[in-house]
Amino acid sequence: MDYQFQWRPVLRSLPDLLWGSLETVEIAGLAMLFGTVLAIFLALGKRSTKKYLIWPADAWIETARNTPALFQIYMLYFGLGSLGLQVSSYAALLFGITFNNAGYLAETFRGGFAAVPETQTRAARSLGLGAAQTIWYVVLPQMLRAVFHAMTNQMVWSILMSSLGVVVGLNTDLTGVTQKLNVVTYRTFEYFFVAAALYYLISKAFTLSARIVAWRLFRY
Repeated sequence: MDYQFQWRPVLRSLPDLLWGSLETVEIAGLAMLFGTVLAIFLALGKRSTKKYLIWPADAWIETARNTPALFQIYMLYFGLGSLGLQVSSYAALLFGITFNNAGYLAETFRGGFAAVPETQTRAARSLGLGAAQTIWYVVLPQMLRAVFHAMTNQMVWSILMSSLGVVVGLNTDLTGVTQKLNVVTYRTFEYFFVAAALYYLISKAFTLSARIVAWRLFRY
């Protein structure tokens, strides 16, 4: 093996990689936020007795969980583009991860709702709370506590899934910046090694932060 490692170009490009990392965190965070909100409604729809709520929730969840995330992003970028609806690379990636997150989190939340004893709901209603107030003040906090660690895993998955943006031309996130620098310098191993290390550090930093939050919120 006569490959000569050259780390100096990578070190000079480290600020660009760090800026790309910030966009990666931004995309993953927004996709997680939007996905969580949508997943709550999907989970409630699945638990409903009304078919017009169950069927759309079922269709979303089944599609998100049983088709590749890459295809979902392709459909948003190339599929809508072929129909004359132009979507930016950033938006296609963000909406694609959001769609995927919502599908997976909906099933997680459905299990979380089932973990809240029915007596909690009946007690809240007996105290005069309406249906929406019962869900907001009584059921949701207990459900989110039950699924907090699963949500942490989904956030890490969102961070890693953001690397798929490169296939639709996004070149401002961590993978996109890495690919752009690699094309210019041909230092493939060095750049992607550092990018992988940054993904690892981002994921571990978020996991550690989530553990601290869980300890502060759920220690009693």
